[in-house]
Amino acid sequence: PRSFSAAELVRAAPGPLQPYLRLMRLHQPAGTWLLYLPCTWSIGLAADPGCLPDWQMLSLFGVGAVLMRGAGCTINDMWDRDFDRKVARTAGRPLAAGDISTFQSFVFLGGQLSLALCVLLCLNYYSIVLGAASLSLVVTYPLMKRITYWPQLVLGLTFNWGALLGWSAIKGSCEWSVCLPLYLSGVMWTLVYDTIYAHQDKKDDIMIGVKSTALQFKEDTKQWLSGFSLAMLLSLCVAGMNCNQTFPYYSAVAAVGAHLAHQIYTLDIDKPEDCWKKFASNRTVGILLFTGIVLGNL
Repeated sequence: PRSFSAAELVRAAPGPLQPYLRLMRLHQPAGTWLLYLPCTWSIGLAADPGCLPDWQMLSLFGVGAVLMRGAGCTINDMWDRDFDRKVARTAGRPLAAGDISTFQSFVFLGGQLSLALCVLLCLNYYSIVLGAASLSLVVTYPLMKRITYWPQLVLGLTFNWGALLGWSAIKGSCEWSVCLPLYLSGVMWTLVYDTIYAHQDKKDDIMIGVKSTALQFKEDTKQWLSGFSLAMLLSLCVAGMNCNQTFPYYSAVAAVGAHLAHQIYTLDIDKPEDCWKKFASNRTVGILLFTGIVLGNL
């Protein structure tokens, strides 16, 4: 019997469509969640006291997250197709395996970005400009692993743009005393989960000359992850205080801290399967915080 999952949906799709769905990583939704959840935090914090978050805006940002994560993965695979062929975990990706040509992926990218633009145009003018400003990060992020050991930092700056955009979509502009610490907390969170993710490929990365924080931190990884986690929690507290959050919010921040502490303590950086499990568990972190924001508002 088939289970109802994103991977099963992709496998059930028509054959010619499957490489495109895999190119946008529709079969691996963890990354989409990690892109979407900072948007939900921001939309939730921007809701009026006593009110639920705007469900229409949550839905709109959900569609945008699927499209922009897919576009980002397509750009990444276009830049990295030669690298991907040399790494066991990524050799089966559609571009690396030759299931899709570079031209086909370029056309597909244009379609994804066009649909994402339609989503963006549903927002206010401030948010349209702010959202468009993130495109340079989306395009250049895949190059960072060639020139710096900190590509995870650039990914954090890219992936958490929704922490700014969600608030402006509701309020019409950013309240920087809330949005900046919220954005910083998301960047720190990305440094945690994507460093863990990078440890899956560190042996292959050394062979092909790709850089990452996993290679930079080496055996000191857990100390660095602990520091990033602490910075995330402090930033969340600052954001909460600046928008008058209540007890449920800070309870959720404490739960996030406990989850991250357990995640880091039990992490085995030399076991790729454990790294993937810990990386994917970060969806729980984001959902815990969103729940705390909603209850705190109510």
